[in-house]
Amino acid sequence: MRYSAILRAVLSAALLAGCVSPTSFAPGSSVVEMLARAGPPTDIRFDRNGDELWEYATGPQGFETYLVRSGPDRKVKEVTQLLTDDQLMKIVPGTMTKADVRHLLGRPSEQTFTAAGTVWSWRFKRYGVAPGYLTVRFNPDNTVMERIAIIDPTGGGKMDGK
Repeated sequence: MRYSAILRAVLSAALLAGCVSPTSFAPGSSVVEMLARAGPPTDIRFDRNGDELWEYATGPQGFETYLVRSGPDRKVKEVTQLLTDDQLMKIVPGTMTKADVRHLLGRPSEQTFTAAGTVWSWRFKRYGVAPGYLTVRFNPDNTVMERIAIIDPTGGGKMDGK
């Protein structure tokens, strides 16, 4: 009896933890509290200004990657969804590198290596609704060749390239 009560408590806690999203943390929240409730991030890096950036990627099958920015006081400054049409449009072919793209969109869900260069892709929701893919193709020198947003063909959309 006691064992089953403990098991139920552990399973309930696990289910609740799975429901917590980084978006539920407002600016000013403690990153310690966020870590306890949302779990460890998929990546941690630092911005040039010293802010700590915690990435919560739901890929390869998920449509969202959240970036949580905190300052030296260990308080959340902002939570940003990285996989959006607006973020994709910030990528400038010919001038940006893989590191620049990684900073803007987070870790790619998929990497493909071809003779012409590398291709990174992320699942996302086009205009926040239609499932699709963000795809960035790199030149052999690791600069961006092109950026593309593709609607998932099973969703009845069309390809839109830039």
